Amino acid sequence: MNQRIDAKMMAKAFKALSNPNRLIIYVEILKRHQAELNQQCDGCLIADVMSSLQIRAPTVSHHVKELVNADLIEVERQGKFVNCHINDEMLDLLQNFFAPESSGKLAAVN
Repeated sequence: MNQRIDAKMMAKAFKALSNPNRLIIYVEILKRHQAELNQQCDGCLIADVMSSLQIRAPTVSHHVKELVNADLIEVERQGKFVNCHINDEMLDLLQNFFAPESSGKLAAVN
């Protein structure tokens, strides 16, 4: 990756993922994203996350909002259901951030 990684954006993502519940929710959505790529499903319903992780709706709603604010996921309403998708651009940034060749490519914070 030739472009510099925005340190502020990365810090925001890391802050969101520093909460254990948010990290678990993000990983669950990421797992379902992999299935989506294999065309086995279309996104991840919040109801599925709540049932598989046994986390109550208000808690999940709060954490999903924080993940959206950090640009880690995107949500789409389908009637009364909320469908989550991984933000592929942020996922790429995270993967590139941890790649050995990205060392020293953080953009300064003003």
